[in-house]
Amino acid sequence: MDDRTNTIFGWALAAAGTALGLSIAGGMLFHGERPEKPGYAIEGVEEAGGGGGAAEVPIASLLGSADPAKGAEVFKKCAACHTINQGGANGIGPNLYGTLGEPIGQGKGGFAFSDALKSVGGNWDFDKMNAWLTSPRKFANGTKMTFAGLGNPQDRANVIAYLNQQGSNLPLPAAPAAGAAAAPTDPAVANVTEATKGDTADLANTGTPASGAPSVDPAAQKDKALGATPPAKQ
Repeated sequence: MDDRTNTIFGWALAAAGTALGLSIAGGMLFHGERPEKPGYAIEGVEEAGGGGGAAEVPIASLLGSADPAKGAEVFKKCAACHTINQGGANGIGPNLYGTLGEPIGQGKGGFAFSDALKSVGGNWDFDKMNAWLTSPRKFANGTKMTFAGLGNPQDRANVIAYLNQQGSNLPLPAAPAAGAAAAPTDPAVANVTEATKGDTADLANTGTPASGAPSVDPAAQKDKALGATPPAKQ
């Protein structure tokens, strides 16, 4: 083997040795232990526990900070079926003036309520109205109301606050103590399960505004609505 070949071989061997040394040194400098929990922590997101989804916030906790003006905007989705002004006519759905505090499925100028809703009994209180807006079909099994429900609890609180201002003006319930779990005893309220709440979604509003109903702006018409042309019963 001549000198030139030896030189080339020597340089190749030296380069290999240098690369190996750098690799070892780099591994020592940047070596890290495997984390106990893979992944990255995202600030502001709570770690999921073994107990399932978060508990539903009681409506009484949300009503104190509810915004009736925002509730009025959400209610524009209902204008195809309901009026809410005092003395307003029934349309596809009943006039809703002074509804909170009234007997469920009764009155309203003789509106033809479904037997399912009439059978619930009692009066419209805040918990019952919250359950109804969450899922009418779960609240009154067999109702003719085709609205799927409002999945956002704050939207429901805002709408309820707005409804309460329209002829009812009931005193707002006291917010439960911190950490206190809601324990509804009314069967109609308890029947609205967490699974149903997670699945609710607004339906498209394709009805014609009832006489005396609030005007519906173009933006609101694009929104999903509170009931898609329901029959003349609830």
